[in-house]
Amino acid sequence: MSIVITGASGKLGNLIIDQLLQHVPANRIVACVRRVETGKHFEERGISVRICDYDQPDSLEQAFAGASRLLLISSPHHDDTIRLRQHAQVIESAKRSKVGHFLYTSFAFPENGTAPLSHLHLATEHGIRTTGIPYTFLRNGLFMDFVGTLDLNAAIANGKLNVYPGDWKFNSVTRLDLATAIAAVLSGHGHENKIYELTAPAAWTFRELAAALSDLAGKPISLCQDSQIQNWIYSFLSQIDTSSTSGDLKQLLGRPVSTLKESIKPFIAI
Repeated sequence: MSIVITGASGKLGNLIIDQLLQHVPANRIVACVRRVETGKHFEERGISVRICDYDQPDSLEQAFAGASRLLLISSPHHDDTIRLRQHAQVIESAKRSKVGHFLYTSFAFPENGTAPLSHLHLATEHGIRTTGIPYTFLRNGLFMDFVGTLDLNAAIANGKLNVYPGDWKFNSVTRLDLATAIAAVLSGHGHENKIYELTAPAAWTFRELAAALSDLAGKPISLCQDSQIQNWIYSFLSQIDTSSTSGDLKQLLGRPVSTLKESIKPFIAI
């Protein structure tokens, strides 16, 4: 019986497979990719590679054949209408292929958001439920990568972190923590028909971010709220639930989640 992972060649997919190999043998894993060349490194590790294009339903049924567990990693397409159609085709193919357990990387607390992606994930979850296949929704928190839009290196150079005014709180997490937790679910038991909110157990603030930068830089970084800042990220953040938290990620990891200081290190040049 196989664990089939779509979008395997993406950042999250690669990390999930790396972690999954610590739990199951390579011959139980199927990496689904859109292009053969992106899967060569999986084959070298003894992992089966299948072509899986969300826009080509015929490829999906072949890719999902014999899947005891199927992980649908959400489509990265920028158009949510197209993403929803792609997800619908995966769902229909999973049903025809008689997949044993359907897992999906959704988004944390989508009911509280107004962004189009919140509706996309809720619609996809609903579609999966209608198949009657046992499911697990892995609702990923905001990727810590968003801090890359805040120009942390400039903050360190200038001794000042400029942010848009507001009572901002963040439940963001690292891809590695998410991948580790998802691999634990894929290789474990008792996760059928469950929803996991994979966020940090406590939300952090921009003031705490400035303090973490200060520690890493070895000099004080002050926080400055500036209403003149023009950055698309704040509009996006205001449309999703960035503050609600859950202990699900910590529980699945079996250890504490990465600290704020650890999580921002990849985004600063120190």
